[in-house]
Amino acid sequence: MMRRVLPFIASLFMATPLASPISKSMATGVRTEARTPSAKEMQTAFYEQNLHSLYQSLNVEQQGLRYDVFEKAMTGYLNLKQDQKLGDKQLLTVVDFSLPSTEKRLWVLDLATKQVLFHTLVAHGHNSGENMATNFSNENESNMSSLGFYVTDSEYMGKHGRSLKLQGVDQGYNDNALMRSVVMHGADYVSEDFIRQNGRLGRSLGCPALPMDQYAQIIDAVNGGTCLFINGQSPTYSSQYLNTELAMNAYLGGTQTTI
Repeated sequence: MMRRVLPFIASLFMATPLASPISKSMATGVRTEARTPSAKEMQTAFYEQNLHSLYQSLNVEQQGLRYDVFEKAMTGYLNLKQDQKLGDKQLLTVVDFSLPSTEKRLWVLDLATKQVLFHTLVAHGHNSGENMATNFSNENESNMSSLGFYVTDSEYMGKHGRSLKLQGVDQGYNDNALMRSVVMHGADYVSEDFIRQNGRLGRSLGCPALPMDQYAQIIDAVNGGTCLFINGQSPTYSSQYLNTELAMNAYLGGTQTTI
């Protein structure tokens, strides 16, 4: 695929010359000299073109999933795959807590078939905020949501019924998730009826709680080592899995699923 696409990308660079020394003065007319793009520039263009193409194929922009959030989620997904932390399912779950709880802000994406399997409501932690989640914590009994990348773990029956354990992989941001019992589970306060009555969703003790009519199907889909990314408005959050260079090299190296 790279051999087929790179000549096309090179032609785009040739058609739109990059900055280079001006060969003539303004008095006599300006002419720029086109140059052949480097292999690195062509690889970057190829990777970004495929990422944008996937975003468009999933048709998630009209559902409210911004490209910058999608790009971060995909970067982490590719890096986690490269580190062999994920299973065989090519699924990516994105939660965007920069959106209000009254909006559907969870997406389960099938990257193999380029389909949105679920797009639904999801609750944040009680102490993270009212309708908007603005505070996040990795501390036990903080009753706040934790940002970052997770890998889905095993299921169990708990006080909320069927639940899915989440392994936080961002040290200092969500790696206490298992100890805090931050899990996926169903909750009756995650519904359109609750929003109509209260102006927002109910809130959890830090779990990404799901609607009762969908939580079982979502757990069925995403269990067994799939990637979950929880995004939020935090100036301090960082992650080793947001290394774009490594993600691009992993993808171009052919070790990952086709974008």
